[in-house]
Amino acid sequence: MRLLRVGLGPWLGALVLPLWAGEVAGRVVISKSLTKRNVTAAMYNLRGVSVSPERAGSGAASEYSRVAVFLEGSTLPGGEAVRVDLNQQGRRFSPEILIVPVGSTVSFPNLDPLFHNVYSLSNTKPFDLGYYPAGHTRQVRFDHAGVVQVYCHVHPNMYAAIVVAPSRWYARPDEDGTFTFSGVPAGSYRLAGWHRTTGFARKTVRVREGAVTEVVVTMPVRDEER
Repeated sequence: MRLLRVGLGPWLGALVLPLWAGEVAGRVVISKSLTKRNVTAAMYNLRGVSVSPERAGSGAASEYSRVAVFLEGSTLPGGEAVRVDLNQQGRRFSPEILIVPVGSTVSFPNLDPLFHNVYSLSNTKPFDLGYYPAGHTRQVRFDHAGVVQVYCHVHPNMYAAIVVAPSRWYARPDEDGTFTFSGVPAGSYRLAGWHRTTGFARKTVRVREGAVTEVVVTMPVRDEER
């Protein structure tokens, strides 16, 4: 059997995959504005140290940057575990949406001159890291697929989501909502898209040997697609 080496992005590196693989060319379509503007206090003060929050409009991410997509299927191999940071800075989590494969470890460095307390009540991985000061970090390993919504006990407006993908095919779409999964074994799978406001949208994807399968995921899900 001949093998084909396919690159799947900076996190996954080069993988050896069979020639009977295909490609998924996907697009997320967001039909309306989904994210409401956060209203935060002008300043937070702790022991004489003040930190101004980032302005709501500064560096605002597009709706597509708040989407995570991945393939689901019992026969699909998992991705290679990674170690990444979810920063706390300016009373915000950065990035707001993080997607990693099962088995990955996420660190939560505190880059603010005040205390934070990172926690999650999500069924996928509940945790509470306690209070810790600037310059310190704590970490969590995620061993199950799902969505982990993350908050701070001190600052109720701080929010992030960690999407733990069950396979090695996962991504955040480009600015136009497009994404590509290469080297996918031929077969029938589900393409899952997740957004904080709309939750999950899923489509069946049938990948054929040597072919490009095009798929569109609409958020929120339209009535005719339910």
